[in-house]
Amino acid sequence: SKSNMASFISHLLFLSLLLFLTYPDATSAASFRPKALLLQVSKDSSTLQYTTTLNQRTPLVPVPVTLDLGAQFLWVDCDRAYVSSTYRPARCNSAQCSLANSKSCGTCNAPPRPGCNNNTCGLFPENPFTNTATGGELASDVVRIRSTDGSNPGPPVTVRNFLFVCGPTSLLQGLAQGIQGIAGLGRTKISLPAQFSSAFSFPRKFAICLPSTPRGNGVVFFGDGPYKFLLNTDASTGLTYTRLLTNPVSTAATSFAGEPSAEYFIGVKSIKIRDTVVPLNTTLLTIDSSGNGGTKISTVQPYTVLETSIFKALTETFINVIKDVPRVKAVAPFKVCYNPSSFSSTRVGLGVPQIDLVVDGGAAWTIFGANSMVEVADNVVCLGFVDGGANPRTAIVIGGYQLEDNLVQFDLARSRVGFSSSLLFRQTTCSNFNFTSNF
Repeated sequence: SKSNMASFISHLLFLSLLLFLTYPDATSAASFRPKALLLQVSKDSSTLQYTTTLNQRTPLVPVPVTLDLGAQFLWVDCDRAYVSSTYRPARCNSAQCSLANSKSCGTCNAPPRPGCNNNTCGLFPENPFTNTATGGELASDVVRIRSTDGSNPGPPVTVRNFLFVCGPTSLLQGLAQGIQGIAGLGRTKISLPAQFSSAFSFPRKFAICLPSTPRGNGVVFFGDGPYKFLLNTDASTGLTYTRLLTNPVSTAATSFAGEPSAEYFIGVKSIKIRDTVVPLNTTLLTIDSSGNGGTKISTVQPYTVLETSIFKALTETFINVIKDVPRVKAVAPFKVCYNPSSFSSTRVGLGVPQIDLVVDGGAAWTIFGANSMVEVADNVVCLGFVDGGANPRTAIVIGGYQLEDNLVQFDLARSRVGFSSSLLFRQTTCSNFNFTSNF
């Protein structure tokens, strides 16, 4: 009969609506499919952390977070006023738990709320600035983010079931003021790049372009280029590539046994300063079976950190190459300082000897004055590398200052890292992305 048919159709409609509401992770206006997404990045002047804001929950709220290139996932403080009608804890043994590689199942002895539910799987949210970690509940919620055509921000898009971990308020200690968590861009299935590329089926690539001043905004692009900066420079072209290496042993504060590191390692083969080779113990430059040694890229360390013998060799070579230039009293944490008036001024910073990190494949990541010399006081600039001690986990940690105004692309599908060297050469900076919308 007609009425049966009508109720069957409405039932079908209801079912398909239900499927639509529960199944696709990514939906947006008129099924617009973005080719890339972006986040605006700021540099916090007191902590030197790089921060961004994610829009999360229902109703949406801006959640300020610190970026950590090598961290495994997004975690946020769920203890203080986490209000959302779309928060869903991940139940033990669910597909979400296996995607997140969680091996733990927990209960909570308090009344249920975000971050405290029975029969949920957990992970270990970590604060790399204080080197602390705790247990936390895996959950999903809505995340909204701007799309981009590579030149401007486009319409915002929504990921309905974005996985993240709840952390306690105490874990925020040492983070920049007002920050509510850490956004991990690391090599896992639930990091920001992994979830965004899977939600919108775009290439497994992302790029960071960190600002060199708290007054400017840098950018993280998720997806492929173009990555256009004023005046119409596409920073995704002309990149130099090197292999992405995997450290077989986790470098996180707490991990499940057998987990590889989620951080981004590259092979530095040698270091040259104005064509003078720095004498190094090259065994330190390879990752051993225990996960020690090698070179990683980090947004946590504000300056590049070197194992003691590498640090001494680099600083001594630098001093020797410009031995006629008088030094001034060093300012901690640096050891080698000069009066800036001793150097000429160039498009890429002070005219000091360039430092080349010679990488796998023979190309060089060249560090010019803008990324090697740090202004620490009036008339004092210092070589921006620090001594990491005699037995650090990783021999070379390329830090934030050396990354600023360089576009670095992580291409996970092809397991390679592309780097631009200083964008100042191309008469632009990471703060020159046009964040004004054109829609």
